[in-house]
Amino acid sequence: MKEKELIDIWKREESVAHIHGWDFSHIEGKYTEETDLPWNYQNIILDYLKPEMKLLDIDTGGGEFLLSLRHPYVKTSATEAYPPNIQLCKETLLPLGIDFRAGDGKDMLPFDDYEFDIVINRHGDFNTKEIHRVLKCGGIFITEQVGAENDRELVELLLGKTELPFPEQYLDIVKKRFCDVGFDILDGQECFRPIKFFDIGALVWFAHIIEWEFPNFSVDNCKNRLLYAQQILEKNGCIEGKIHRFLLVLRKAK
Repeated sequence: MKEKELIDIWKREESVAHIHGWDFSHIEGKYTEETDLPWNYQNIILDYLKPEMKLLDIDTGGGEFLLSLRHPYVKTSATEAYPPNIQLCKETLLPLGIDFRAGDGKDMLPFDDYEFDIVINRHGDFNTKEIHRVLKCGGIFITEQVGAENDRELVELLLGKTELPFPEQYLDIVKKRFCDVGFDILDGQECFRPIKFFDIGALVWFAHIIEWEFPNFSVDNCKNRLLYAQQILEKNGCIEGKIHRFLLVLRKAK
């Protein structure tokens, strides 16, 4: 395919790079990630979650994962801060009777002290003191987080050397922060696993969606690097990097 045709395709992907909830179906089949994590976040939650427990999901996205837990709606609460997702949650969660409230995970949570038995957070912001405040004594916090070095090979392929957007996102650092406010560690795991792209247009879409990892990325700004990536893909069959993830399960001790 000619260079101009490739760039036109990539610009079309750039123009449609918007997300509703946390839905990556637009690039389904064109990339793979999280296929071999050493834990199953959902199963771990279900090991702790009982029907009588009051549950809070911080930074719920569009509520897709939360609904997959099938927890009693009257015992379920959620927060989200991204404006398009706030509207989506209002339309999907509130009619079910789920207590949804707009709010950012890193700020004060809009709930009472000692309100929840279990709090969960997947790939979202969090405030250790606020999680401690809203949990009952002995309550559980479970989180899967994106680590500091996530997608670095892909970022550097498209942008060159850039600063880490969240340089403290390492298991040991986050564990200490929770221990300092009164949590016991029940489980802590960290891993690096492959992420592969089989289409450069999908990588363009991805880089726009994950804009905090790919600052100032655009097809125009990165044309030569994208063309180089296309050469790598044609030679190797894919573009490969590494995701960085960690899991924490904690109990409020005091």
